[in-house]
Amino acid sequence: MPNLIEEVEGLGKSERRAITSQLIRLLLHLLKWQYQPQRRSESWLDSITDAQTQIKLAIEDSPSLRSYPAEQLEASYQRARRQAAQQTSLEISVFSETCPYSLQLILSEDWLPK
Repeated sequence: MPNLIEEVEGLGKSERRAITSQLIRLLLHLLKWQYQPQRRSESWLDSITDAQTQIKLAIEDSPSLRSYPAEQLEASYQRARRQAAQQTSLEISVFSETCPYSLQLILSEDWLPK
């Protein structure tokens, strides 16, 4: 029984890490999409769509994690913001200090930042 409990807890941690990872990737590409319009590409769009799908699938598989993306949005944004600054060579101050996107927007398939 203790091994089973440990295994279940491990799966939950793994799912949470996967959601956080996808959320960071999604936010990173949304920031790049917004701040580097001249470099927009199909691969960025594919990454955005795939991250949205992966987050939605993880929540469908584990409904108990439904609120987890909202709980992680700001921390994930801070990581994505730092990565965006590094990858775009823009000053970090160019990017909003707090997440400018709502979770509903970033998971919407028909929305991209302008």
